[in-house]
Amino acid sequence: METTLVVLAAGIGARYGAGIKQLEQMGPNGEVIMDYSVHDAVQAGFDRVVFIIRRDIYDDFQQVLGRRLEQALRPLGVQVDYAFQGLTDPPAGRVKPWGTGQAILCCRELLDGPFAVINADDYYGKDAYKKAHAFLTEGAGDPDRYGMIGFVLKNTLSDAGGVTRGVCHMDTAGYLTDIAETRNIVRTDTGAAVKTAEGLTALDGESLVSMNMWMLTPRFVDGLEAGFAAFRARMTDPVKEEYLLPEIIGGLLREHRAAVKVLPTDEQWFGITYQQDRAPVKAAFQRLIDRGVYRPDLFSDLK
Repeated sequence: METTLVVLAAGIGARYGAGIKQLEQMGPNGEVIMDYSVHDAVQAGFDRVVFIIRRDIYDDFQQVLGRRLEQALRPLGVQVDYAFQGLTDPPAGRVKPWGTGQAILCCRELLDGPFAVINADDYYGKDAYKKAHAFLTEGAGDPDRYGMIGFVLKNTLSDAGGVTRGVCHMDTAGYLTDIAETRNIVRTDTGAAVKTAEGLTALDGESLVSMNMWMLTPRFVDGLEAGFAAFRARMTDPVKEEYLLPEIIGGLLREHRAAVKVLPTDEQWFGITYQQDRAPVKAAFQRLIDRGVYRPDLFSDLK
């Protein structure tokens, strides 16, 4: 069965500032984070990649990544497709796209089998893709079998500032029961804490969190259109509110309409949120190359 990697690359990084953070070059030959994500996914067995981007960055995307990646993947039999996320009927003042749930809607015609979803500007590590692909293939034929890669909180923090993480609550069988979207989590001497005006509230650094790496099926996509219409009908801030995958899945869980298996990984996450993240992320990739995790000519080991 064909498995697809869906890469969410249409977002606008408000905290990042100038530039397109998804296209920041981090590797020795101009590779971006998506290069390493796609490499790991193909190595794990994924045989199709769908990039969800904005039309206004298409030319830049092709110049920095698209043409080069298509050339590397074509001999491997891996198909590359594109979907465009736009602002459908935007309200006055709305600039950013409608969110990750609507992004999946934009590529629904390309999703005819199980798929994994990732953020373009997050590095997830090889183990995450191996577990995601195994989950999708082992559950082939079950349209309601969803999964999520759970990362250890302390492995997902940024030294450049506070981050938002979906802290996972699970039952004894490892199925997700709730996601607590928690903002402004910072690294501390004892692990992690939520920083507010009143001070720090400690969190368990060993907790599992969602980094928006989901394993889904077309059945999930079927419900997104009605859900998006309902989301727009109940919005209170049409300029800023987003239709987001964690909130959509959380709603399904509360209504007992989905079961989501959490697959833990000890991989060290890193990604781009702030301008200050660029140098540490670039250094992290160089360390992985020095350790032999990746070759400098990235895709040469897949031929």
